Amino acid sequence: MGFQVASDESIKNGAITDVYFERVSEALRRRGINPFVEMEVRASGLPLNWQWALFAGLEEVLELAEGLEADLFAMEEGEVFYPGEPVLRMSGRYLDFGVYETAVLGLICQASGIATNAARCRMAAGERTLISFGARRMHPALAPMIERNAYIGGCDGVAVVESARRLGIEPSGTMSHTLILCARDERTAYEAFDEAMGPEVKRIALIDTFQDEKFGALYAAEVLGDRLFGVRLDTPGSRRGDFLKIMQEVRWELDIRGFADVGLFISGDINEDRILEYNCVADAYGVGTHISNSRVVNFAMDIVQVERVPLAKRGKTSGVKQVWSCPDDGCRVMALVSDGPRECPVCGRAMSALMSERIRSGEIVSPGPPPAEIRAGVLRRLSGLEL
Repeated sequence: MGFQVASDESIKNGAITDVYFERVSEALRRRGINPFVEMEVRASGLPLNWQWALFAGLEEVLELAEGLEADLFAMEEGEVFYPGEPVLRMSGRYLDFGVYETAVLGLICQASGIATNAARCRMAAGERTLISFGARRMHPALAPMIERNAYIGGCDGVAVVESARRLGIEPSGTMSHTLILCARDERTAYEAFDEAMGPEVKRIALIDTFQDEKFGALYAAEVLGDRLFGVRLDTPGSRRGDFLKIMQEVRWELDIRGFADVGLFISGDINEDRILEYNCVADAYGVGTHISNSRVVNFAMDIVQVERVPLAKRGKTSGVKQVWSCPDDGCRVMALVSDGPRECPVCGRAMSALMSERIRSGEIVSPGPPPAEIRAGVLRRLSGLEL
């Protein structure tokens, strides 16, 4: 039977589409109607009162649109956008690409939500280590997509082996409770892990399987000594009580016994608010569901021009638009492309166009940078934003 996932071929040939696009195409084809259209992708609002979001998923959109008789302009992947701003534009004869609207939106709505939530966690965590742990909360076929966008959004590492391979980084993780349960005691588990792993793998011991966290941390330090890099607290909610207080106790006891260099790695239902709460004592976070199950960005793809004439449905603004940004003060202006380059209304400097040509007549002309470079650009942009 196979897994319940669409094949690359079915996505590329337009089978992953809402049926009304097929019916619309058939109706237009029978009447010989096939106008040249410009379609823009924008989000009128953002989830959870976000003031901004990150544009992600462009790499897969380019994979989809390559070979279509269409042109495509888009913001850089990892660019910040605000409600109402177009992030992508496709143009061509409607029947040549209209059926792909479902797939285009699907490729960027979820990716942008994940990247944005990762970025918000990154901002909350500051310089502390941030690892994506959430692939297990979604279909495994989506793991590389989830973790790519978590990584470009600012996570330092990802847990899934295949995701890390595609990103060109080493996978990140600690040890699992199953190791300790199978070994039936912590000492055997810690020693087995220490013996089996090379020096490149950090020794981060789980301390809450059988013991109180404070005594578990001291026991891990006793067993592994100076090879212990950190201790991980993944305490279930039913046992937490005041979790911050537990962490502070662990930190205190390690410090006064000469283990001040042992870090505290925190996981289990972590989100940006808890990161801000725990920063006073935590050194690293594993964030799962909060990133992998992020709210999607509700992009819409709408016709804004037909046969070079501005035209849009009610509630949408017609005309082909560009978003301009000032490199000095961050001022942004949305205007018609036909208005030409803009000067910053604040400082008078020339503004930069945020959407640029990516595909010309089906050929990719600007494929975009690798994930590590996208991530570096995101980190630079985040320095000028607020949660």
